[in-house]
Amino acid sequence: MLCQWAKHLGATVIGCVGSKEKAKLAMANGCDHPIFYREDNIVERVREITNGEGVPVVYDGMGQATFATSLDCLRPFGVLVTFGNITGQVEPFAPKILAAKGSLYVTRPTLATHIATRALLLEGAERLVSVVSKGIVKDHINQIYALKDAAQAHRDLEARKTIGSTVLLP
Repeated sequence: MLCQWAKHLGATVIGCVGSKEKAKLAMANGCDHPIFYREDNIVERVREITNGEGVPVVYDGMGQATFATSLDCLRPFGVLVTFGNITGQVEPFAPKILAAKGSLYVTRPTLATHIATRALLLEGAERLVSVVSKGIVKDHINQIYALKDAAQAHRDLEARKTIGSTVLLP
């Protein structure tokens, strides 16, 4: 969904994928440049794609394992949006590293902050409903588990065996 929305907003989208199947899916959803994180040097590929500049923003849902790489992909004044901890929490770091890498910014958004007031909730919901209802952003439900199999669903998510959205049904 992030690729679709970013593409709609005019972004050139670079994404990290673990397989050819996921690269095809990413490209079908707006990713211009899939990078195979198991094979490619992510920072080198990003620099190659951006003619040495780096990117203005990185959205990182992985956490600890990718934090340093994400910072190294940014251009000066770039923003790292860290929103997940799949590989563990990001360790505390000295803020001066942000200066040394080009006056970078790091943010950690939370849903609670974005829906803290009714006005914020409605604004965000209206934007999301708008792009979904217009078909700009489409959700792909590729796995359905019975609620009794929730533990297996979590194992599959953690093992990166899932693609797209996962739904649990009673």
